[in-house]
Amino acid sequence: MHRPTQFRLSILLAVAGAASGAVILDQIAVVVDKHAIKSSDIDRDIRLTAFLNRERPDFSAQSKKLSAERLIDQQLIREEIATGSYRRPAEKEAETLQTQLVRDRFHGSDAELAKALTQYGLTLEELSAQLLWQLTVLRFIDQRFRAGAFVSDDQVQQYLQQHQAELRKENPGAKQDVLQSKARDILEGELVNKNFADWLEQARKRTSIEYKQGAFA
Repeated sequence: MHRPTQFRLSILLAVAGAASGAVILDQIAVVVDKHAIKSSDIDRDIRLTAFLNRERPDFSAQSKKLSAERLIDQQLIREEIATGSYRRPAEKEAETLQTQLVRDRFHGSDAELAKALTQYGLTLEELSAQLLWQLTVLRFIDQRFRAGAFVSDDQVQQYLQQHQAELRKENPGAKQDVLQSKARDILEGELVNKNFADWLEQARKRTSIEYKQGAFA
């Protein structure tokens, strides 16, 4: 069954020492209006995304470009949040999410989490900030685009006709009104994500975005 697109959204001048002892200076990769996205921001985003997705970090040029696109979107969201009266999640909510992560992936062991973070070159503070940012983005999307996601009863019935077998398989024994609610949630979610994607596209068109040569080598 087609599900709403999930927007994995992540947060994000450091000087790093190479194994040879040489010093690699940070550089600006992208300028979004007056905000600079640095190569260290991209590196951190790649590590955080890989950690949360249980993947090996990929620092290829293509991966760096994809990370830069995520960070551009995040900056646009930050600017929008700053101009509106959006409710933000409390840090306690991120702590709850982190506790769940430790329980589900690291057998409830903070020591195992710390070891895994070290392997990815991350700190606990960076992970906590990332989780809080993800919650912030989800809340922003819901507040900003949910009200405009109107789904008619006819659309719900049409979806049910097309996907009833799949819905019943996923929700065995569910009554028809429950399936209707599930169908409405799916359709609204798809519409929210479409509205969000359209807004990002328009926000990019209104924004000066400058890519620096050599930053994605």
